[in-house]
Amino acid sequence: MQIVLFFSKPKITQPTLSFCNFWNDSEKNTNLYDLNRLLRSYRFQTKLKPKGLYFFWNECLNKVLSLNINLALKSTMIKYEKKNLSKKKLIELYKGMLLPRMIEEKMLSLLRQGVISKWFAGIGQEAIATGVTHALKPEEYILPMHRNLGVFTNRDIPLHRLFKQWQGKKGGFTNGRDRSFHFGTNEHHIVGMISHLGAQMAVGSGIALGNMLGKEKKVTVAFTGEGGTSEGDFHESLNVASVWNLPIIFLIENNGYGLSTPTSEQYNCENLADRGLGYGMETHIIDGNNILTVYETIKAIAQSVRKKPRPVLVECRTFRMRGHEEASGTKYVPQELMDEWAKKDPIDNFEHFLLKQKAITKAEIAELRKANKALIEEELKIAAQEESVSDASEEASAIYKAYTPIVHTADKANAPDKRYIDAITDGLKTGMDENDKLVLMGQDIADYGGVFKITDGFMEKYGKGRVRNTPICESAILGIGLGLSIKGYKSMVEMQFADFVTCGFNQIINNLSKSYYRWGQQADVVVRMPTGGNVGAGPYHSQSTEAWFFHSPGLKMVYPSNPYDAKGLLLSAIDDPNPVMFFEHKALYRSLTDALPEEPYRIPIGKAALVREGEDVSIITYGLGVHWAVEILDKHPDINADLLDLRTLAPLDVDAIFESVRKTGKVIVFHEDSLTGGIGGEIAALISQHCFKDLDGPVMRAGALHTPVPFAKALEANYMPKQRFEEMLVELVAY
Repeated sequence: MQIVLFFSKPKITQPTLSFCNFWNDSEKNTNLYDLNRLLRSYRFQTKLKPKGLYFFWNECLNKVLSLNINLALKSTMIKYEKKNLSKKKLIELYKGMLLPRMIEEKMLSLLRQGVISKWFAGIGQEAIATGVTHALKPEEYILPMHRNLGVFTNRDIPLHRLFKQWQGKKGGFTNGRDRSFHFGTNEHHIVGMISHLGAQMAVGSGIALGNMLGKEKKVTVAFTGEGGTSEGDFHESLNVASVWNLPIIFLIENNGYGLSTPTSEQYNCENLADRGLGYGMETHIIDGNNILTVYETIKAIAQSVRKKPRPVLVECRTFRMRGHEEASGTKYVPQELMDEWAKKDPIDNFEHFLLKQKAITKAEIAELRKANKALIEEELKIAAQEESVSDASEEASAIYKAYTPIVHTADKANAPDKRYIDAITDGLKTGMDENDKLVLMGQDIADYGGVFKITDGFMEKYGKGRVRNTPICESAILGIGLGLSIKGYKSMVEMQFADFVTCGFNQIINNLSKSYYRWGQQADVVVRMPTGGNVGAGPYHSQSTEAWFFHSPGLKMVYPSNPYDAKGLLLSAIDDPNPVMFFEHKALYRSLTDALPEEPYRIPIGKAALVREGEDVSIITYGLGVHWAVEILDKHPDINADLLDLRTLAPLDVDAIFESVRKTGKVIVFHEDSLTGGIGGEIAALISQHCFKDLDGPVMRAGALHTPVPFAKALEANYMPKQRFEEMLVELVAY
């Protein structure tokens, strides 16, 4: 940028020109806000000390500062294009920004008073939330972040409910179970974020998939910040949405900082929107502080996407005017940057525009502010009437959505023998036939039929819409499962091998398992987990992963040991509205057969099965451990044992466990998984605590070694606990 300054006194033309050269050399392409800083810097660098010149230079400085102010107002004032927008719409957009601003200002006051505990201010970013919400239809879902209060207020959520939510009261949206904006409301078609920022991009994609499958001409908008674009979920979600042409707008609020980390240390591309190009997506970069630009751009994109479903990536340039949250402050932000963006305030600028357009008067603005203030105070009074949550009696029952399971057994007499793998196939076919909103997703499950051929022929029968091949994007697909649940669908997500679930751990642990507890949205997802070793597949295709999830409330965990149970439990898992981890032992797929009725039947989740009855000892096990136990008991006919197949690991059938232990007085807990940290440790602790008086010997545990699963046959046999279990069983019976 070239600047020429003209002053009336010829004596100092040279210093003035020198300063202009200094400006041009050091600050090309920089705006005029820095004139003050540069002029002072130049004055000190050149050590201008002569008294007359010094005073004259100060006079020049004042003139330049005055000039700077005028130029700044002209060059930084947001330029609005009214187009065909009515006066009514302009006022609606102004009101849509003003109310959340005034609420935030009040919340900052309440934060200092200790009425609320945290606040993540969106001051200066109101144009994005307001513009997006007005551009969409009320029945279209928005997935906002914690600086998007305008999404909630523009969807007309009663303010007292928001205030109760922020104060942890029962009348909020989470009953005091989660804070701030970590909630959703299907009534208002909003799904709030979790703290793991990128995760909601996949959930939004799931909602979009539900819209597409239902042939609803709707668009979904999922927000993220510039920091969230570095997370794997962001990239996986964009990739899947692009491959599947999902009707979704991914919106990046680029506000300059991820907590204290500037964008220069977050990414090395010029524009975040360019990341969409790599996924074959249409992209846009807009001024996020210009309410009309945001509204018109999103409205146009939404109209287009409704007609031609596809994902679009929009980068909104804005700035965070306060700390990440109030306690962190903004000391790390250069003051000149704060000053620059303060001049781009979306509300002040739009207010000036409306006044200039004579769309509103100062008196009307004052009246509007007065009405907003009265509304906020009145709604706060309503919220204050409710006590904070103190009753915790419902907490334990709040992790699962209640439902009445179907219990229907089938006679195995005259039923044909089928393999374990056939039972899984039969269960999935029955589920697909019974529920046309069941969607199967996984790598290679469509044309190829899956690596184990469980879904062979499914695509031809049920179509590509319901039997979906996925990219290698475990996290995104699991998040899409939750999004489908929000739209009323059920989904089955196949992990090609249970070991690969690590890539989707966050979605399972922090989204699927907690969603119902947090805001009442069930995650109607079955995650099929081909699991276990004894197949010579080494450390990454043989792990027993069930203990990883046992610690996470909200998940149900099923682990059938035989074909009959596999089919019945799979159908119950599909019926269940809660997230179910369904473990299938690979070594049993083609090695085990059983009589398998053709008709549908259900086995209740949470009920163990007594495989053998005896008086000497109780064996508590599941999965492949059941068959090892049967083999060893056959080898030792003198041992008369209760053999309890847990079948369900969560919720655990503790009644069946205690009943068996109290009958025999001796117990060994046995599983293929590593002994250290295995589920057996929890079961043993429960037995010791609740059945101590009934015990005639130590509670014993048998499990695998605390090493990765080795590949070589001899090493794997040594790793597995089968032989150690036999030795311990004989020792315990003789105790």
